[in-house]
Amino acid sequence: MPESEAENDQALVLRSQRGERHAFGLLVQRHMQRAYFTALALTGSPEDARDLSQEAFVRAYRAITKFDATAGAFFTWYYRILRNLCLNLRRDRGRRARPFAEIGESVMAQVAAAPEADPAVLAERNEMQEALWRALASLQPVAREVIVLKDFQGMSYKEMAEALHCPVGTVMSRLYEARRRLRELMEDYL
Repeated sequence: MPESEAENDQALVLRSQRGERHAFGLLVQRHMQRAYFTALALTGSPEDARDLSQEAFVRAYRAITKFDATAGAFFTWYYRILRNLCLNLRRDRGRRARPFAEIGESVMAQVAAAPEADPAVLAERNEMQEALWRALASLQPVAREVIVLKDFQGMSYKEMAEALHCPVGTVMSRLYEARRRLRELMEDYL
């Protein structure tokens, strides 16, 4: 995230802490798409992703006065709330998240790049996307999570360490191993 956006988040958090609901609404607007896709990657369900990202914003609003806007980024703090809700859902349901391959064409269309005119190119890209989603789904949850945070959300190692409550070195190690495993699973496509 550009520094100016982080600064704007900080100002919006401070305004929210003073009771300005509109300021928190701006934070929600700024981060709701990112939150939804993060929850989608963690749960595998569009409905759960929508519900949990909204619930996480409600909880963040209720706890905004406890957030130290000078200590870290808003989304990193929000992510911890969202992550806990996703993990609780999975635990409470007593089942694993659905595979990424089952997410659905409409959601995949939002994530995928603009389609090319050549049907052969489209077919090849779709086949590779499906293989990637299957490979991601087969990773351990911890490995999938670090890939989502780094490669889908673009978080820095420091932000990831804060969100996951672990040292930067641990984040780097987990990411290295997750990418290595993903590369092995995608060997036929590389």
